[in-house]
Amino acid sequence: MTDDSDFDEQSIIVKCQHGDKHAFGVLVQHYKERAYFCALGIVGVPEAALDLSQDAFVRTWKSIAKIDVLRPFFPWYYRILRNLCFNYQRDTARHARSFSEIGEPTLKAISDPSPDAATLLDRQELHDKVWEGLNALKPHEREIIVLKDIQDLPYKTIAEMLDIPTGTVMSRLFNARQALKKQLERYWHE
Repeated sequence: MTDDSDFDEQSIIVKCQHGDKHAFGVLVQHYKERAYFCALGIVGVPEAALDLSQDAFVRTWKSIAKIDVLRPFFPWYYRILRNLCFNYQRDTARHARSFSEIGEPTLKAISDPSPDAATLLDRQELHDKVWEGLNALKPHEREIIVLKDIQDLPYKTIAEMLDIPTGTVMSRLFNARQALKKQLERYWHE
């Protein structure tokens, strides 16, 4: 994602609404990484996440005239992306790969200047168990955890993206974290 200080979203959207494809390319460049990782957090399949995020941009371009330039772009775009992701999950007969197979491009690194082999093994095991727990959650639970805890988005942004009140975001996040905790407790008590 690029630096937001020079990014005048409203004027870019107005240009897009007048048919400026280059301006739309600027929007895509600005949001493509966030879009991809949001889709990946929902579907868990890198190739599908890329296709779905691109398809959402195509659909957004086709309906760009409907965007209210006074509102942020990404929450509007995200609703399109989210619907595509949930439709993909509903329609596909294939099983998504587990998050642990994806790698950890979005996980925050734990800094330790000189971890020993046992520490590294413990971290990898914890990493695998967390992703297994995330895989076991319902899509809506996984989505809210990905948006807040992995994408590190503010509650207000998540509320706009999901078109729900901020209090509902907090409530859903609490419930999703409880569900994840329950999943993880199974692993620690094995």
